[in-house]
Amino acid sequence: MPPASEELIYANDDRGFALLSMRSPTVSRLYLQCTPDEDVEEWSDHRIWDELRTRLHLQVPGGPVLQKSVTPDAEFRGRAPAFGRLFLAGDAAHIVPPTGAKGMNLAIADVQVLAQGLQAFYREDSTEGLDTYSSVCLNRVWKVQRFSWWMTSLLHRFDDEDAV
Repeated sequence: MPPASEELIYANDDRGFALLSMRSPTVSRLYLQCTPDEDVEEWSDHRIWDELRTRLHLQVPGGPVLQKSVTPDAEFRGRAPAFGRLFLAGDAAHIVPPTGAKGMNLAIADVQVLAQGLQAFYREDSTEGLDTYSSVCLNRVWKVQRFSWWMTSLLHRFDDEDAV
């Protein structure tokens, strides 16, 4: 679907969280909070559009939904994104909930830190940037994780108060 808005839109509705995010000039990524055991086959394209309109309080155009899945609001942080001279970046090293919309930013920042470390290694024979890659990246990941947790707790509905 062409983006309904050039802005990132979050909605905290009585029916649950909704997110509209522009992925490109012609594609949007949309999230609807549902139960983790929800059967994606029960969500027709029409039902998805109706639910988005309800939660966003916005007239969004309909159209074919290219991909549907139930995504757990999960997170994964490895102990370190480097193992010897194997360096992981982006989702290979850490996954944060989509609520904070920080996945791409974290991946780009990881690659920038790694590129600087590799430049120093090959140009100056210095291993400092490679040796500190994990600590520099994990420091940023934990900050983003705290932000994503805060956004999730602010915008999602939880039937069980202990879930937050």
